[in-house]
Amino acid sequence: MATTTARPAAIDDGAAGIELTGDDRIALLRYMLLMRATEERGLTLYRQGKVPGSFYDGRGQEAVSVGSAFALGPRDRACILHRDLGAHLIRGVRPGRVLAQMMGRASGVTAGKDGNMHFGDRELGCVGMVSMLPDMALVACGLAIAFQMRREPRVAMTWFGDGATANGQCHEAMNVAGVRRLPVVFVLENNQFAYSTPNEREFAVDPVRRAEVYGFPGVKVDGNDVEAVFFAAAEAVERARRGGGPTLIECETMRMHGHGAHDDMRYVPRELLERWAARDPIDAYERKLRADGVDTDAIRAAVKAEVDAEAEWALAQPMPDPATAADGVFAGADPLLGDGEAPWSRWRREAAHA
Repeated sequence: MATTTARPAAIDDGAAGIELTGDDRIALLRYMLLMRATEERGLTLYRQGKVPGSFYDGRGQEAVSVGSAFALGPRDRACILHRDLGAHLIRGVRPGRVLAQMMGRASGVTAGKDGNMHFGDRELGCVGMVSMLPDMALVACGLAIAFQMRREPRVAMTWFGDGATANGQCHEAMNVAGVRRLPVVFVLENNQFAYSTPNEREFAVDPVRRAEVYGFPGVKVDGNDVEAVFFAAAEAVERARRGGGPTLIECETMRMHGHGAHDDMRYVPRELLERWAARDPIDAYERKLRADGVDTDAIRAAVKAEVDAEAEWALAQPMPDPATAADGVFAGADPLLGDGEAPWSRWRREAAHA
């Protein structure tokens, strides 16, 4: 399939009226800049020893998460992965809460629990991720099944990389989505490498072609063109919302940093990085908006000021109280669970009297 830079006709099912306003385009640039600036600040904090563990970012892939998440409605749900910070920001997560999360502070999204990339604010419609990729594709299908059973016009969206397509969970998710015509959108971020494994050693056929086998459309777009990603996602979301079933969107892009901050990328040919650096999604969109008379320098300055202030706030946040470590980890007073006693408490009590 050829890469497109406009609406992909393969999934155009009555959604051709979707448009982007001038304010929408400014917002797309702002969110991409906000994602990059937040991650750059996080990487600095990591190098200063303030972020435990490793550090993972999505530099060069900002157009994918921003363009696709921008197509979701308030009641839709997102299963967001570690290179898709733009989706969290669009859903309403403040950069300061993200930075606090990275540093394990009490004001982080999960209040100091879990790792620096395992977070999701359910009140904003984000499901906290797990690292076993692409398990979140099955979680998105579960959400979509619930929407379908309730006859709610809602959509679930999830993201995963090219390496994840080699795992059985990916095929299971797409199979059940196709069989049940679930209102789910799969966004495949083909960033050329599964850690250090290049595409040619990952699959013998372009993954987007697999969608047809599962009974739903697949479309390939330029993952560095935020508007192309948006239009593909918007049409897929509206199609799913009307009962038309799932869509797989393959976004061709490049991971411009290592798999994590610990990875020096020595396995990536220099000429490949240089070629993709010349196609940076933010630089390209800034040129496009400047040609339309938008003051992109002012947007950059506003984003920098926002992230500076948010980082200062995050650094001032306290570490969590160790006594709260188990709070919110286990389900408690849901009446459907019976007496409301957390399962781990019951198991411990029963074991003590065994």
